[in-house]
Amino acid sequence: MECGQEERKGGEKMKRAYLTLPLCFLILAASLLTAHFVYNDTSVVTDVVKGEPAHPLSFMTEAEYERTVNFSRTKEALYFADLGFEWVILLFVLAAGLSGRFRDLAVKLFKRSSFGQVTIYTVLFQLVTTLLQLPLAWYRHMIDVNYGVSNMTPGAWFSELFLDFGISTLMTVPVIWIAFLIIKKSPGRWWLWLWTATVPLLLFLIVLQPVFIDPLYNDFKPLQNEQLKAKILDLASKADIPSANVYEVDMSKKTNALNAYVNGIGPSARIVLWDTTLNKLSDEEILFIMGHEMGHYVKHHMLWGLAGSLVLMLALFYLTSRLYPLIVRWMGGVWGLKGEQDLAALPVALFVLSLLSFMAGPAENYMQRLHEQVSDRYAVEITNGDAQAGITSFQKLSRLSLSDPNPSPLVKYLLYSHPTLSERIRDLEQMAKEQKVK
Repeated sequence: MECGQEERKGGEKMKRAYLTLPLCFLILAASLLTAHFVYNDTSVVTDVVKGEPAHPLSFMTEAEYERTVNFSRTKEALYFADLGFEWVILLFVLAAGLSGRFRDLAVKLFKRSSFGQVTIYTVLFQLVTTLLQLPLAWYRHMIDVNYGVSNMTPGAWFSELFLDFGISTLMTVPVIWIAFLIIKKSPGRWWLWLWTATVPLLLFLIVLQPVFIDPLYNDFKPLQNEQLKAKILDLASKADIPSANVYEVDMSKKTNALNAYVNGIGPSARIVLWDTTLNKLSDEEILFIMGHEMGHYVKHHMLWGLAGSLVLMLALFYLTSRLYPLIVRWMGGVWGLKGEQDLAALPVALFVLSLLSFMAGPAENYMQRLHEQVSDRYAVEITNGDAQAGITSFQKLSRLSLSDPNPSPLVKYLLYSHPTLSERIRDLEQMAKEQKVK
């Protein structure tokens, strides 16, 4: 009798493997072929003439340009390889029966506590997926180190990995718990109620991140350069921004790349400058960047972006509510799932959401690129037409961050939330000409 049961279990495992293996192979093949194509694609977005400010060889040597292109293409190719590997890992967790085992252990440890069950399952699930993704993540890090972009020691890198794991788990557990409670209570319209519950959580996270989460990774402090701070506050006054919260962050201990950004909302809204940006750009270039970030504030891009994200999230949840049950009914028996309300079906939902998010990415990126163009123009206007500072800042950004100024159209379409640096430089050239005509 026991022998027969063991044979049946073995047969079920083989069935899961045989049915899932072809799909895993197709995903990996597609992602690796895309990665290969992206790495070897020599087409460019912008046709630039040598000697123009937008041409890479006007602000870097041929060796620097070749190095920049190799780095960018390697990172872009790895993005597609990593994405396919991530999807395969989700299918592996299902096909190997790991998801069902995590659920069974969680139920055994917390028979009457659904929150306890979700906690155990989530910790085990994230631990396994993190470990499986670790080799590729380490390889990406070593590329950054070898190209001189990253300054992180192995100890610092692993410390940040552990911090990521802890924060991700703490934030994910309540979300998954709420999601499955809603699915059980309203099987037909869970997508709408889950979206309704997610909206305040998302707003809370946006407010929380700059104040409580970001400082766990880096040291933030108000901008220390008083002369530069006075210039920035004067710029903020011209932009009718009542109080500009400008911070600097010690990113030089991790990277040589340049960056500045706006995050938060309401009282937590702030402009953040990496110390690498402060150390390597002139005051005029920094003021242009500040003007750009203020443009996002004045034009309400944060609110527009939030509204767009909420609409996109609603659409993703709705489509997931249609595809998720179909996959669970089709493959649930093979994967040992007990239905849509089964916690072990979480990898199915994550697979569908990730796939749909990737498909929606180009549209989202397009809207963000429009916002960036508007903010570039605003920066020129508020800095009294100083387009040259913008041009040189983008040239330095490309050279020092090893960012390909003129990637392929496919890469721009799929991955770029900003216009390419060559496009931005050329747009600034046009603005400078318009200013001269005036």
